[in-house]
Amino acid sequence: MTFPTYDEFCARVAVVRTQIAAACASAGRDPAEVGLLAVTKNHPPAAAEYAARLGLRAVGENRVQEGVEKRAQVAAPLEWELIGHLQSNKARLAATHFDRVQSVDSVKLVNHLGRAAGELGNPLRILLQVNAGRDPAKFGAELEDAPALLDAALAQPHLRVEGLMTIAPLSDDPDVARRTFVTLRELRDRLAAQTGAPLRELSMGMSGDLAAAVAAGSTLVRIGTALYGTRD
Repeated sequence: MTFPTYDEFCARVAVVRTQIAAACASAGRDPAEVGLLAVTKNHPPAAAEYAARLGLRAVGENRVQEGVEKRAQVAAPLEWELIGHLQSNKARLAATHFDRVQSVDSVKLVNHLGRAAGELGNPLRILLQVNAGRDPAKFGAELEDAPALLDAALAQPHLRVEGLMTIAPLSDDPDVARRTFVTLRELRDRLAAQTGAPLRELSMGMSGDLAAAVAAGSTLVRIGTALYGTRD
């Protein structure tokens, strides 16, 4: 699939929004509760410009360096979110150039980001990534480690913990994704009750498992392929 024209991109966004609306209708949810994050990784800066032109709030990048370089080329008003694995040695770069980091998965990374945000004098919004599907191929804190990770993040005065994120295991069985998303929602509910932190955001669901994520309570779906085609 070649990189789309702007009109093609708009048509694809409309299709995804229809899918979100249908999933919300089935689940008895308001479509306004589910945000759309356009994933621009491995695509040219035009991908982010399309998103801004259509009025999308934010785009998602997987790699710090690619996101930094792309952001420098895009003048449009957009928030940039890091959704890929973040190494501690790139924490300061991420805190400097991204509006939110969704992939915070260790106490060590929490401490590095907290220190960087403090030095920059700029509170950093984060999500805690949890390996809710217990997939050895995926990053994310183990379910058992999530309470301690949240406590560490809440103790950082310059971090704003907005919720949780997960990636479902690759599987031909749709029930695998469904269970993963339900597990994350149930974890969020427990942690919110225990700590009093609202943890409003549940970032879960991609092009292939959007409906299951919405049914389970996702507030943000991360969509790349369905909007921009297969990546280079």
